[in-house]
Amino acid sequence: MAEKPLRLLACGDVEGKFDVLFNRVRAIQKKSGNFDLLLCVGNFFGSTPDAEWEEYKTGIKKAPIQTYVLGANNQETVKYFQDVDGCELAENITYLGRKGIFTGSSGLQIVYLSGTESLNEPVPGYSFSPKDVSSVRTMLCSTSQFKGVDILLTSPWPKYVGNFGNSSGEVDTKKCGSALVSSLATDLKPRYHFAALEKTYYERLPYRNHVVLQENAQHATRFIALANVGNPEKKKYLYAFSIVPMKLMDAVELVKQPPDVTENPYRKSGKEASMGKQIPAPEEEAACQFFFDLNEKQGRKRSSTGRDSKSSPHPKQHRKPPQPPGPCWFCLASPEVEKHLVVNIGTHCYLALAKGGLSDDHVLVLPIGHYQSVVELSAEVVEEVEKYKATLRRFFRSRGKRCVLFERNYKSHHLQLQVIPVPLSCCSTDDIKDAFITQAEQQQIELLEIPEHADVKQIAQPGAAYFYVELDTGEKLFHRIKKNFPLQFGREVLASEAILNIPDKSDWRHCQVSKEEEEMLARRFRKDFEPFDFTLDD
Repeated sequence: MAEKPLRLLACGDVEGKFDVLFNRVRAIQKKSGNFDLLLCVGNFFGSTPDAEWEEYKTGIKKAPIQTYVLGANNQETVKYFQDVDGCELAENITYLGRKGIFTGSSGLQIVYLSGTESLNEPVPGYSFSPKDVSSVRTMLCSTSQFKGVDILLTSPWPKYVGNFGNSSGEVDTKKCGSALVSSLATDLKPRYHFAALEKTYYERLPYRNHVVLQENAQHATRFIALANVGNPEKKKYLYAFSIVPMKLMDAVELVKQPPDVTENPYRKSGKEASMGKQIPAPEEEAACQFFFDLNEKQGRKRSSTGRDSKSSPHPKQHRKPPQPPGPCWFCLASPEVEKHLVVNIGTHCYLALAKGGLSDDHVLVLPIGHYQSVVELSAEVVEEVEKYKATLRRFFRSRGKRCVLFERNYKSHHLQLQVIPVPLSCCSTDDIKDAFITQAEQQQIELLEIPEHADVKQIAQPGAAYFYVELDTGEKLFHRIKKNFPLQFGREVLASEAILNIPDKSDWRHCQVSKEEEEMLARRFRKDFEPFDFTLDD
């Protein structure tokens, strides 16, 4: 018999607006039935007068649900939290304490950490230190049976939480938030992590707590940041969810991965961050690759960092990318590469005109090292691929075109991200999307739309065969190849009457031109692209 889930509410910064919060909770419970707990993160008290709080403190008013809150985040509100180990603040309102573990009668395990990060000694009464984080970690992670916790409550966001995920809006997660909280979340593997303080709502795509193909599957984590109560922008400050305690769940059910799961944002490589330190991802080795400066006017050679070789007398040690099983037409160090088609070189990727392109400015984004697909790229290469994509979109937009990107990871040995410009006057993005879907249906190809903000790395395993297309709006269509797949499918759709109306060019072999003409087209593209060339920035 399945365990009955607990029904919980989580809330962001209350900031002293107790009536607004509890009236809202009453309305929700009247409509949807009773909830078991309300968990409040962020600033529970505000700079408002105490009159409203006094009514709850003296019992004139009562919270409609058992409410647990975190402690102070500033000196002004420390006075409300007299006992660092937690205490009852008013009927049905309990302060959990500075740090610790709350285990309910159901077995639900909630870890809490009050305050904001401080690396200075002595630690203020409204902050936590590396020692606090270490003690919480030791409480739980010292046993080999530890698999994670149900809920983690912190006031600050974890730093880097936006990595590999959907947009966090105006909050820059590389600058905002706490690295100590990131470290704690990495080790505790909470199923839910709630935070506040940034006055906005952000529900990140769930992320993995294991390395695919290297570790046994573990449950995913959902991070939810909540806005402040009663905010005028109507941003979400109250989150309702149901949860069965981890200890009561079937192991197979617990580790099921959501369809939109992403990589762990706190890992920049396949290794876990440890002891609060972010492990910088090893960079791809490129020193032995084919480097040269395409800007003949400057006449300088490019170092493996993509910058002037004189700037660093002690170059970093890099990790070698996977090596091809044999000769590769696209590894830049390979003698098979038709180097006259190369039009731009970055640190980890390069740009080349497509041989037999659908148009004169049909280009490929390719990794310098040997990677078979987007799914297998390291974080540094992904970052540069995204930079190339954004730059090409700007470049083609300036020329009255939108670009369509696609990858076919099937009967190919080296990643080729095809970038095909389509004149804005030719058709709309919706027309292009409809053309792909229609032609896929005609050929009995299941073309699925990837959830917003997700990417291929989140839904395809390394080694899996697939096809995906990305439109200029960021929308993506994906097909998991199980048996056979038409090799020219992407070209056929774009060459069709519905889009470019050049059906005779659907096969690249019909579009080849002489080497002299290819060299002329490459020179022209380099000249046109130069004002957009981010690789020239030092």
